[in-house]
Amino acid sequence: MTFSLVARCSRTGQFAVAVSSSSPAVAARCAFARAGVGAVTTQNVTDPRLGPWALDLMQAGASAGEARDIIARTCTFPAYRQMTLIDKEGRTALWSGEKSLGINASSEGVNVVSAGNLLASAEVPETIVRNFEQSGSGMELGQRVVQAMQAGLHSGGEAGPVRSAGMLVVDREAWPLADLRVDWEDDPIGRLATLWSVWKPQMHDYVTRCLNPEAAPSYGVPGDE
Repeated sequence: MTFSLVARCSRTGQFAVAVSSSSPAVAARCAFARAGVGAVTTQNVTDPRLGPWALDLMQAGASAGEARDIIARTCTFPAYRQMTLIDKEGRTALWSGEKSLGINASSEGVNVVSAGNLLASAEVPETIVRNFEQSGSGMELGQRVVQAMQAGLHSGGEAGPVRSAGMLVVDREAWPLADLRVDWEDDPIGRLATLWSVWKPQMHDYVTRCLNPEAAPSYGVPGDE
């Protein structure tokens, strides 16, 4: 009931996660990223504890593959878990337990890995990865992952309708550069793309507002001269 990707921008070092599902609040449970460390999804029969655990392991020096192996060996009910991981070097890893639901598949590429379960087609993750790779690193990472998710949806997506979607992008600071979520919509990935188009022109300015308010632009709202 989920398809997703984690990705790294080789130009900026940013990490991103994008995820969609027939279940509500998918990004709150499945998407994890940490600046300078990596990004993770945990899905299928989701154990949200695995995301921070994997990031902690990678922050301590484990590669994506090593973090995956430790978790798969020691977590509870690994047969039900599906994970994707990418580390600060762009190395990818994935795990799909034997009890992953329905048509489940995964695909790895350069600085990107995608996986899904209860899919309409086993080609969905490969389509997502191929679209991401073709988009090129000159584009904002958030734009690349939104477009990749749209490509995955158009290639079949889930076997049933998706209802929620989310995207998380981290850059250099401890907080997300983008954290966008859509819940219980008929076209959550399309709505996510719209939210991204609103947020994209402003997102770096909000970082400036934090780090140097005197250099931050005004947005012309009442009272903000």
